Amino acid sequence: MLIREAAADDWPRIWPFWHRIVAAGETYAWDPDTSEEAARALWMNPAKDVYVVEDDTGALVASAYVTPNYGGPAAGIANAGFMVDPEHAGRGVGRALAEHVLTVARAGGYRGMVFNAVVETNPAVALWTSLGFTILGTVPDAYDHPRHGRVGLHIMHRAL
Repeated sequence: MLIREAAADDWPRIWPFWHRIVAAGETYAWDPDTSEEAARALWMNPAKDVYVVEDDTGALVASAYVTPNYGGPAAGIANAGFMVDPEHAGRGVGRALAEHVLTVARAGGYRGMVFNAVVETNPAVALWTSLGFTILGTVPDAYDHPRHGRVGLHIMHRAL
């Protein structure tokens, strides 16, 4: 698998799985009806460092971004977002991309990384904790999950 910086022309290959994941409404606190134009502006924002993963066939199977979570004197804390095509889940793509993003963030001078709204039923919580993230707190009943009803949103952190 190849992890590289995303190019503008990668978006048409990111959008199908981005849309599928967000429309499912199970893992991201983004509007499931987000338009492609709005999604592109959100994900491919020039303020973000965006990465993609290509498998051995050249198929684009995942994407992530790194960006400052805060501004000003707190800009040394990163935020990141991750999307792995559900067709490629469980193959180590997410872990490899997460390790890459953590390395990039550290090399970029970030002191830590925060996830602001991790749906507590998201299977990625196990990945994040295995990579050293801790749950700082949980906002109870904050997320209307389509299968589990109201669930909490974790705020997670890891020092870099």
